[in-house]
Amino acid sequence: MTSSNQTALIVIDVQESFRDLDFWGPSANPAAEANIAALIADWREHDRGPVVLVRHDEPVPGSPLHPAHPQNRLQPFLDAVNPELLITKSVNSAFYGEPDLHRWLQDGGISELVLCGIQTNMCVETTARMAGNLGYGVQLPLDATRTFDLVGTVPGLGEVGLSASELMVATALNLHLGEFAQVTTTAAVLQRA
Repeated sequence: MTSSNQTALIVIDVQESFRDLDFWGPSANPAAEANIAALIADWREHDRGPVVLVRHDEPVPGSPLHPAHPQNRLQPFLDAVNPELLITKSVNSAFYGEPDLHRWLQDGGISELVLCGIQTNMCVETTARMAGNLGYGVQLPLDATRTFDLVGTVPGLGEVGLSASELMVATALNLHLGEFAQVTTTAAVLQRA
């Protein structure tokens, strides 16, 4: 399938729904999709390895991420991507999707991953943590991710919230200092070609 010196680019949940800021709220890093597109173009141009697309299929009817909802589809700039693997999942980690990502990577001898997508602090961070725990070398170009403000009531804390930018910083700290992933930039990943 692939050679062991290749790095898989895993693009997580870049779906139409996440363009609906009326539903999700304020978002950080509007350049995320352009950076994701640049990574995909570079992967193809330089034959850097497989591209894996991940789509979240929320089981709750009425959710904009439910498979029956038109906003569940991947964003149009991904239409021309012919991925080596398409994973569908209903939880945060791409490693708990179908087909089995870990097995597919192991069968291909792939041990290095670059993760990007939406939401930084949810599915991207969860997938990165699990990849790190499974022994993969993980790079996370933070500027090829984005997320949304998060506000709510937490027992023991009351009403709390963080902006999308603050959540992205928290994810960077969690992953980089926790040694789950090397947090980097799109430009730095592209320079390593």
